[in-house]
Amino acid sequence: MNISHLTVDQDSDMSEYIPFSQGLYIGGKWRPSSDGRVIEVVDPSTEAVIAAVPDATLADAAAAVEAAAQAAASWRETPPRKRSEILRRCFELMTERAETLAALISLENGKALRDARGEVAYAAEFFRWNAEEAVRIS
Repeated sequence: MNISHLTVDQDSDMSEYIPFSQGLYIGGKWRPSSDGRVIEVVDPSTEAVIAAVPDATLADAAAAVEAAAQAAASWRETPPRKRSEILRRCFELMTERAETLAALISLENGKALRDARGEVAYAAEFFRWNAEEAVRIS
């Protein structure tokens, strides 16, 4: 998807540009906030609402921390080679979707697309570096 020259009017449906669930990902599932409230995400260049995301509550945060603690036990038992493969796949997915991710960053906070592309590449490199380090775990 190339949206580098995207212009949005107030009535545009942004769902085609936001290609993922817009919920809280807790315990392996997407869900709304526990009180149903949302925060509108606004494109600062047009003031168009581009998404509505859950406004997480303290209960949601506690549920996320609990789910993360449970997942950590499983991750701890994952062999280093498997960890490396998972992290490498994250790098590959970010790289494959770099243009879409950069466009979303640009829409969300008004960052120049060139700079957003650099930010995505930089973030993806953390996954690659950690994938390579994972196999060094003894």
